[in-house]
Amino acid sequence: MRKLLRNKKGVSPVLSSLLLTVIAVAGMSIAVSATYVITNGLHDNMSERVIVEDVWFNSTDQISVYVRNIGRIKIDIDAVYVNQMRQDFTSLELEEGKHGWLTITSSWSPDTEYEIKIVTGRGTIVADYYISPP
Repeated sequence: MRKLLRNKKGVSPVLSSLLLTVIAVAGMSIAVSATYVITNGLHDNMSERVIVEDVWFNSTDQISVYVRNIGRIKIDIDAVYVNQMRQDFTSLELEEGKHGWLTITSSWSPDTEYEIKIVTGRGTIVADYYISPP
């Protein structure tokens, strides 16, 4: 029995092969998990589609934007910017295929160009330039 325990010629290659297999499996598990998390987030973003159908410059301190959700998931408006300045707005959540008015509290001047940028909770940005009426 002592002779068998002292002979360690085959133990080192077996242990190194086993350790290398465990490291490879652990590395692939991490890579597969990371890929799943990344592609799941991209799937949600790719399914999110928002369009602005109409913009109304109402009173001198209010802009109304008609927004439609043409994507496959619910959207939540997270932020609104007018000329790169964050503005107050009425909260708006739109289910798939729904539409509604987004009211922005922002002062405006007649016959002036404004960039209106709408950002959803998942990071989708809809931005365009609009000219206020004279």
